[in-house]
Amino acid sequence: MTTFFSRILSFSQKLFFLVISLFIAFSLCFMCFQYRREKVFKSELLNTQLQDYNSRLYDFINENGNLNADSLQQYVATHMIPNLRVTLITSTGIVIYDNIEKNWKKFKNHSSRKEVIDALMYGSGYAISRHSESLNGEEFFYSAKYYPSKRLIIRSALPYSVSLSEHLKADSGYVWFTLVISLLLIALFYRFTYKLGMSITKLQQFALKADRNEPIDIEILQTFPKNELGEISQHIIKIYKRLHRAKEALYIEREKLISHLQTSHEGLGVFTKERKEILVNNLFTQYANIISDRNLSSTEEVFDIPELKPINEFLTKNENNPNKEEKRLSLHIDKNARSFLVESIIFQDLSFEISINDITQEEEQARLKRQLTQNIAHELKTPVSSIQGYIETLLNNPNLSPEMTQTFLQRSYAQSNRLTLLLRDISVLTRMDEAPDMVSKESLNLSKLVENMLSEVALNLEEKHIQVNNLLPPNMNIIGNGSLLYSIFRNLTDNAIAYAGTGIQITINCFREDEKFYYFSFSDTGVGVPEEHLNRLFERFYRVDKGRSRKLGGTGLGLAIVKNAVLFHGGTIFAKNIPGGGLEFVFTLQKGVN
Repeated sequence: MTTFFSRILSFSQKLFFLVISLFIAFSLCFMCFQYRREKVFKSELLNTQLQDYNSRLYDFINENGNLNADSLQQYVATHMIPNLRVTLITSTGIVIYDNIEKNWKKFKNHSSRKEVIDALMYGSGYAISRHSESLNGEEFFYSAKYYPSKRLIIRSALPYSVSLSEHLKADSGYVWFTLVISLLLIALFYRFTYKLGMSITKLQQFALKADRNEPIDIEILQTFPKNELGEISQHIIKIYKRLHRAKEALYIEREKLISHLQTSHEGLGVFTKERKEILVNNLFTQYANIISDRNLSSTEEVFDIPELKPINEFLTKNENNPNKEEKRLSLHIDKNARSFLVESIIFQDLSFEISINDITQEEEQARLKRQLTQNIAHELKTPVSSIQGYIETLLNNPNLSPEMTQTFLQRSYAQSNRLTLLLRDISVLTRMDEAPDMVSKESLNLSKLVENMLSEVALNLEEKHIQVNNLLPPNMNIIGNGSLLYSIFRNLTDNAIAYAGTGIQITINCFREDEKFYYFSFSDTGVGVPEEHLNRLFERFYRVDKGRSRKLGGTGLGLAIVKNAVLFHGGTIFAKNIPGGGLEFVFTLQKGVN
């Protein structure tokens, strides 16, 4: 019940009812006390009047020197208070005179009467509304006084009639006065608590809006009453507005920082002092996977990479040594034919940043540009020279046998097909480099696309006794170009069929997924690639074994197309050798291409 009322009543109402309850309780206690006090006061006043009469009667007895009933009756009659009853009692409780009851000698001993006991003990006493047995149960107000010199108790009494009862009753005027004052105070209390409640209600509304991040009206500052609580509330709101503006500014700066991190050309990760991820960009995950011998399913696993052990030791060393100076550690790592500069910075609150920068990338790009023209000319020259040689032989030897002529023509046709494929691949790369906006995009089921591709190369896989483990989950949706996505998985598969060997296994897996990216692994258990070649696999026209590659009819652009198609879809790709043998390509594809 208390909880119910606390929910339906406002703070001002609860405060009002609490104060009024305490005030009413105090008023009732005060009125009861005052009522009883006034009644006792009137009883004491009446007792004083009767005691005065008792004293005058004693003086009369003392002057006459005897207790003659006739003289006493005469005195009482001449000094009579209306309806007054006078009784003389010895110290042992025996009644020796009563002016109303003539047969007073038959009265019972009065030593047990309250007024008599008090008179003997304190010198005087009185009792109210005690029934008189001698007068048919009539009620009296008794007042007795003890005179030790004569061992005599003089008791006077008045009937406890309606008039006497009214006389002894407390005056009710002050009760009405108290009630009127109480009502006025209640009205004042209500006005005070209402204003106080209004301030608190406004402050509560402000707090709720602030907690829900709802807009705060400027008019709310003008609705607070002009009192101390209103001033405090206004100061709180002004402080909140300053903090809110600062928060918005920090939020904007944070968005700038996040945008910078995501577009940065180095891997950046920010962590708490407990080594929990705060913010990590895609390159950080990619570079960490290059350095690691296994694929990382969570960012925190980066601290388990053996190559980053110095970073771990640096962080552990500085965990219990906070100061205002920034701490920095730089580390060079060479892994999978690539060089990385890893830096860690510890901030004042012991949170820290780890940056991974691929310091071979710029040199690689410059080298690729220098070799591009030379490679294109060289690769075009080979089939052209072959075709030219065969045709020249045919022209210079018109008497060649039909079988030899047919052989030269078939070889010329094969070289022309190779030249066509080469020009097609160059066209694809050029289109992705120079006009990526012209490439169409649509929503695709990537899982279905890979399944269809594997069906198309099933005969080639069977010839090489290659088993494919397709671990992609069903219905992986992505927005991109179907032809380019197909070329990624087809070229990787063709590359494995051509160069990995026979009797191997190919595994296609999506080992991680976040809000923006799919993380893929394409691996085989074949012969692998010497480490010095890993960093150049994606170069255009680069071949690990040039003679074998040309013999198998490759254009030298397959992995270059794979890399550019991955880049077109917002991802990155790298190759690494598997410790147990084989080659693995790890790449990402953005779920939606802008």
